[in-house]
Amino acid sequence: MNQCTAVAFLPPPDHVIALAAPGHRPEPGHVLCELGEDHENHKVDADHAAMLWDEEGRYGGAVWVRWNTERAELVPLPWCSALDPWGEEACGLFAGHPSGHSWEVIDPTDEAITRVLAEQHPHLFPERREGGGG
Repeated sequence: MNQCTAVAFLPPPDHVIALAAPGHRPEPGHVLCELGEDHENHKVDADHAAMLWDEEGRYGGAVWVRWNTERAELVPLPWCSALDPWGEEACGLFAGHPSGHSWEVIDPTDEAITRVLAEQHPHLFPERREGGGG
Protein backbone atom coordinates (compact mmCIF):
# COMPACT_ATOMS: atom_id res chain seq x y z
CA MET A 1 0.00 0.00 0.00
CA ASN A 2 1.16 3.53 -0.68
CA GLN A 3 2.03 5.95 2.07
CA CYS A 4 -0.54 8.61 3.00
CA THR A 5 0.20 11.91 1.26
CA ALA A 6 -1.05 14.23 4.04
CA VAL A 7 1.29 17.08 4.90
CA ALA A 8 1.07 19.47 7.84
CA PHE A 9 2.92 22.76 8.22
CA LEU A 10 3.54 23.22 11.94
CA PRO A 11 5.01 26.01 14.02
CA PRO A 12 7.75 25.03 16.47
CA PRO A 13 6.43 24.10 19.93
CA ASP A 14 6.50 26.81 22.61
CA HIS A 15 9.22 25.01 24.60
CA VAL A 16 11.50 25.00 21.54
CA ILE A 17 10.90 28.72 21.00
CA ALA A 18 11.71 29.36 24.68
CA LEU A 19 15.04 27.53 24.34
CA ALA A 20 16.06 29.31 21.14
CA ALA A 21 18.86 31.87 21.17
CA PRO A 22 17.61 35.48 21.14
CA GLY A 23 17.01 36.67 17.60
CA HIS A 24 17.02 33.12 16.20
CA ARG A 25 13.39 32.04 16.30
CA PRO A 26 12.96 28.49 14.94
CA GLU A 27 11.14 28.27 11.63
CA PRO A 28 7.91 26.36 11.06
CA GLY A 29 8.39 23.07 9.27
CA HIS A 30 6.43 20.40 7.48
CA VAL A 31 5.76 16.80 8.41
CA LEU A 32 4.57 13.96 6.18
CA CYS A 33 2.18 11.27 7.37
CA GLU A 34 3.99 7.93 7.71
CA LEU A 35 0.90 5.73 7.81
CA GLY A 36 -0.62 3.74 4.95
CA GLU A 37 -2.96 5.67 2.69
CA ASP A 38 -6.05 3.86 3.94
CA HIS A 39 -5.62 4.78 7.62
CA GLU A 40 -8.34 7.43 7.47
CA ASN A 41 -10.90 4.71 6.75
CA HIS A 42 -10.43 3.39 10.29
CA LYS A 43 -12.99 4.73 12.76
CA VAL A 44 -10.56 4.84 15.69
CA ASP A 45 -7.22 6.66 15.64
CA ALA A 46 -7.60 8.05 12.12
CA ASP A 47 -5.24 10.97 12.79
CA HIS A 48 -2.22 11.46 10.55
CA ALA A 49 1.10 10.73 12.26
CA ALA A 50 4.80 11.40 11.82
CA MET A 51 7.67 10.44 14.11
CA LEU A 52 9.69 13.42 15.33
CA TRP A 53 12.35 11.74 17.48
CA ASP A 54 13.16 8.44 19.14
CA GLU A 55 13.10 8.50 22.94
CA GLU A 56 15.81 5.79 23.00
CA GLY A 57 14.21 3.72 25.74
CA ARG A 58 12.94 6.60 27.85
CA TYR A 59 9.33 5.81 27.04
CA GLY A 60 10.11 2.68 25.09
CA GLY A 61 9.07 4.53 21.97
CA ALA A 62 9.21 7.86 20.21
CA VAL A 63 7.60 11.28 20.14
CA TRP A 64 5.10 11.59 17.32
CA VAL A 65 3.07 14.47 16.00
CA ARG A 66 -0.57 13.43 15.49
CA TRP A 67 -2.83 15.77 13.53
CA ASN A 68 -6.15 16.18 11.81
CA THR A 69 -7.99 19.17 10.35
CA GLU A 70 -8.66 20.65 13.80
CA ARG A 71 -5.53 20.11 15.89
CA ALA A 72 -1.96 18.87 16.13
CA GLU A 73 -0.29 17.45 19.22
CA LEU A 74 3.03 15.92 20.25
CA VAL A 75 2.61 12.56 21.99
CA PRO A 76 5.05 9.92 23.26
CA LEU A 77 3.97 6.54 21.88
CA PRO A 78 5.45 3.06 22.33
CA TRP A 79 6.78 1.20 19.30
CA CYS A 80 4.71 -1.40 17.50
CA SER A 81 6.06 -4.80 18.53
CA ALA A 82 5.31 -6.58 15.24
CA LEU A 83 8.09 -8.17 13.21
CA ASP A 84 7.96 -8.64 9.46
CA PRO A 85 7.12 -12.16 8.19
CA TRP A 86 10.85 -12.92 7.82
CA GLY A 87 11.64 -11.84 11.40
CA GLU A 88 14.25 -9.36 10.18
CA GLU A 89 12.59 -5.97 10.59
CA ALA A 90 10.55 -4.42 13.40
CA CYS A 91 7.66 -2.17 12.52
CA GLY A 92 8.73 1.48 12.55
CA LEU A 93 5.31 2.77 13.60
CA PHE A 94 3.67 3.22 17.00
CA ALA A 95 1.76 0.49 18.86
CA GLY A 96 -1.86 0.22 17.80
CA HIS A 97 -1.35 2.14 14.54
CA PRO A 98 -4.10 1.86 11.93
CA SER A 99 -3.46 0.34 8.47
CA GLY A 100 -0.40 -1.69 7.52
CA HIS A 101 2.95 -2.07 9.24
CA SER A 102 5.90 0.05 8.08
CA TRP A 103 7.30 -2.66 5.78
CA GLU A 104 3.94 -2.72 3.97
CA VAL A 105 3.86 1.06 3.41
CA ILE A 106 5.61 2.29 0.27
CA ASP A 107 6.66 5.90 -0.16
CA PRO A 108 5.71 6.47 -3.82
CA THR A 109 8.23 9.29 -4.26
CA ASP A 110 11.09 7.22 -2.86
CA GLU A 111 10.03 4.27 -5.01
CA ALA A 112 9.97 6.45 -8.15
CA ILE A 113 13.45 7.84 -7.41
CA THR A 114 14.82 4.35 -6.73
CA ARG A 115 13.31 3.02 -9.97
CA VAL A 116 15.00 5.76 -12.04
CA LEU A 117 18.35 5.30 -10.27
CA ALA A 118 18.17 1.52 -10.70
CA GLU A 119 17.57 1.95 -14.44
CA GLN A 120 20.49 4.38 -14.79
CA HIS A 121 22.88 2.57 -12.42
CA PRO A 122 21.84 -1.11 -12.27
CA HIS A 123 25.15 -2.14 -10.70
CA LEU A 124 24.10 -0.25 -7.55
CA PHE A 125 20.80 -2.18 -7.27
CA PRO A 126 21.57 -5.89 -7.79
CA GLU A 127 18.38 -6.85 -5.90
CA ARG A 128 16.30 -5.21 -8.65
CA ARG A 129 17.90 -7.14 -11.50
CA GLU A 130 16.10 -10.08 -12.99
CA GLY A 131 16.73 -13.05 -10.72
CA GLY A 132 17.70 -10.75 -7.85
CA GLY A 133 21.36 -11.76 -7.95
CA GLY A 134 24.54 -9.76 -8.37
